[in-house]
Amino acid sequence: MLILALDTSGQLGSMALARGANEPFSVLEQVSLAGRTYSARLIPELSSLLTRRHLQIQDLEAFAVVSGPGSFTGLRVGLSSVKALAEVLKRPITAISMLQAIAAQSGAKGRILAAFDAGRKEVYAGEYDLAGAEPKLVGESLLTRAEFLSLLAAGTAAELVTPDPALSDLASGRLRVKQVQWPGAGEIARLGLTRISTGQTVAVETLDANYIRRSDAEIFSSPR
Repeated sequence: MLILALDTSGQLGSMALARGANEPFSVLEQVSLAGRTYSARLIPELSSLLTRRHLQIQDLEAFAVVSGPGSFTGLRVGLSSVKALAEVLKRPITAISMLQAIAAQSGAKGRILAAFDAGRKEVYAGEYDLAGAEPKLVGESLLTRAEFLSLLAAGTAAELVTPDPALSDLASGRLRVKQVQWPGAGEIARLGLTRISTGQTVAVETLDANYIRRSDAEIFSSPR
């Protein structure tokens, strides 16, 4: 199965073509995407990627896309692009949480806490159980730094997995910490193929962003 994976959740995103499912998993190519150019560059970059691999758009058999949390604008661009492609090609989609992708890099077993900086002195945090082929969601939330420290102190997780050095330092001495690289689209593709092979797909009309954080319009608007 040839899958296109896409991450537009942050300031630096990526796109990857990968093969897997009934064959050994391999990333054919991964390319970086600059956050402020997602809307202008995403489709041209995809076209160039397919040309370099001597493929046609019709050769794509599935899509995996990061659904959040992250940039409101970036996520909307990525999700709407995947929706359009999947609708035209009639291909399956699976949505991947960036927190799940971070948790998957743990290598440990049991309850894992994945986290990364959310800005505004807040933290995106997700608790996952790692026992099978993919991390199983326990819960995701947006926490203040104080709430994050309380979660660390609660001891419900065996390990913190994060790409953020600041969070790694903050948790040091409180919980076992594994600092990892930011997951690229190749990792999203690997998780996506696992989910698609077990039927965990999302219909085009129901695919939506998992922002976790409310938008500024929701926060600052006055109630009627």
